Amino acid sequence: MAEPPATSSEKILKVGIIGLGEVAQVSHILLLNNLSSHFQITYICDVSQQALEHCRKRVAGTTPKTTSEPDELIRSPDTDVVVVCNVNAFHPVQAILALQCNKYVFVEKPLAMNYRDLDSIIAAEKNSEARVFVGYQRRYAEAFTDALKEIGTMDKIEYIRVRDIIGQNSSFVGQSGTYPKRFNDYPTEAGAEMRAAEEEMVKRALVDEYGVEATQETMTMFRLFTGLGVHDFSAMREMVGMPSRVVGASLGLPIWNVLFQYEGFPVSYESGIIDVPRFDAHIEVYSRNKIVRVDYDTPYVKGLPVTMTIREKIDSARGDGYQERIVRKTYEDPFTLEFLEFHRCATNKFPPKTSAADAREDLDLIKMILQAAQT
Repeated sequence: MAEPPATSSEKILKVGIIGLGEVAQVSHILLLNNLSSHFQITYICDVSQQALEHCRKRVAGTTPKTTSEPDELIRSPDTDVVVVCNVNAFHPVQAILALQCNKYVFVEKPLAMNYRDLDSIIAAEKNSEARVFVGYQRRYAEAFTDALKEIGTMDKIEYIRVRDIIGQNSSFVGQSGTYPKRFNDYPTEAGAEMRAAEEEMVKRALVDEYGVEATQETMTMFRLFTGLGVHDFSAMREMVGMPSRVVGASLGLPIWNVLFQYEGFPVSYESGIIDVPRFDAHIEVYSRNKIVRVDYDTPYVKGLPVTMTIREKIDSARGDGYQERIVRKTYEDPFTLEFLEFHRCATNKFPPKTSAADAREDLDLIKMILQAAQT
């Protein structure tokens, strides 16, 4: 008697990974190995032959095929879905090809660095059975989704603080227990092509789309916003939508600050990268009677908590007081929850919440900030 076909939740997806750098080695390969009931890595791609050989040995189960050609991996019948985690300059073209092949594609942020490329991805989705899933892992943390429900019970938001002041990433990666390796055997022309493409994308956004001069300072801030900043912008948008305006922005290194105005309340955004190896990332929402806060730690050290803290006013016989609850419902990390949702979307042909159209609003926010800083 034949076995019944696997349900969508039981289907093991064949995964092709493009880009075998830090995030692939520290997170995605190990995570997909652990999620063996959902994924099997069948193909890996990188311009470095040494990276291919190193990562091939780290894949559990069947030995994956290797290639230096992304097109080969994307078009192969040996991949059901594609994970793009290489350099930013190549995200759009590889996402579009995956969509043309009707394959769901997970793309690490930023999906695209300008409207031209992002709108090309959105247009490709309209002619595809597949969708883009953008890697905003903080939005899949259970503490964050629980906080959305708590915030929904507030009578009126009075103020929000978004903070993301962290130490050098190398401090966390070096203590992650994953021992990633860097390789330099890539062709010289590949590096030059990448740098030229990335610079054109940045200048396209700043000069042609934002009307902002492309100085060393504005290009640096733009790269920081599309790298670190979009984690915060994306989560903020899911919580409370888009601001009406930017009141002011103080942009510079190592710490920068932006004040957003929403209808009825301000949002303070403070971020930076310093040398103290601490990960101080949180979103804190204030009403008159309740405060809800989500605290994140580095995702590169597996098992560190993402927590929700609720502080709310209570009445007592001896006068006013307040109670505080710290909630951590799961030990599953945001990367794991994110890839489980990617599996659900890909197997059921569902649109993800972290979609291409959703990511476009991050470019809108960055445009607002950089234009405000010019005045």
